[in-house]
Amino acid sequence: MLRSLATTEKTPAPDRIYYKTDEEIEIIRANCLLVCKALAHVASRIKPGISGRLLDKEAEQLIRDNQAEPGFKGYRDFPATLCISVNEGVVHGIPADAEFKNGDIVSVDCGVYHQGYYGDAAYTFALGEIDDSVKRLLEVTHQSLYLGIEQAVAGKRLGDIGYAIQHFCERVHHFSVVRELVGHGLGRNLHEPPEVANYGRRGSGMVLKEGLVIAIEPMINLGRKEVIQAKDGWTVSARDRKPSAHFEHTVVVRKDRADILSDHTDIEAAAKNNVEINRVSLKK
Repeated sequence: MLRSLATTEKTPAPDRIYYKTDEEIEIIRANCLLVCKALAHVASRIKPGISGRLLDKEAEQLIRDNQAEPGFKGYRDFPATLCISVNEGVVHGIPADAEFKNGDIVSVDCGVYHQGYYGDAAYTFALGEIDDSVKRLLEVTHQSLYLGIEQAVAGKRLGDIGYAIQHFCERVHHFSVVRELVGHGLGRNLHEPPEVANYGRRGSGMVLKEGLVIAIEPMINLGRKEVIQAKDGWTVSARDRKPSAHFEHTVVVRKDRADILSDHTDIEAAAKNNVEINRVSLKK
């Protein structure tokens, strides 16, 4: 989510925090699991020589076959079901006819809309041989997602999530956290309050309460943190053209630990069985 991007939703975006009931949470969970089913399909098919546009068509068909709608397609006129961002692409890449190549890293973000609610998740794949520094970028970004999720419990503050991600990525591993893009609340709208930054101070920001549904999505650059937006109005890339990684889960704040509504298990299983995907050691 671009911090400066005004949103147009299927329903008017709320101007205050909206906590979800258990019934609403289960609808969002089902939508997130369908998102992950689509991403698992991508994981089974992605390889050098295939195009993002083809994967996008297949993901859309899978979602519609499950009686749901793509959550991104048509959102502010976005033309596709998937956001596919390659190498220095951070997020919001438009699927193209260009074929992936050996050594590419590919972030795939997907949303679903069904029964009045959204689901959202993302995963980054490495194709073939990649540099050790890029491999470490994926490992650190993935691990930082779960460090952020550990902080999404009632009584903590929003800044605790951002601090956990930023400290691990920047102070420990010397990568860069993108500032212009953030996670977000999720529910009847794709983007709801609050903004969930991947940087911050411990003990700062709003107090987290049970029933808050948020998408946590570290966007981490190998080089500098600055980004640029392409003339297409969507694609955001690292300004220095160095690789960027992105992983995302939708979670609900609970009393003792966050409840992760999306599930990367099938994505990771499909990636493991795809010989074209580099088996980066991703820790939780």
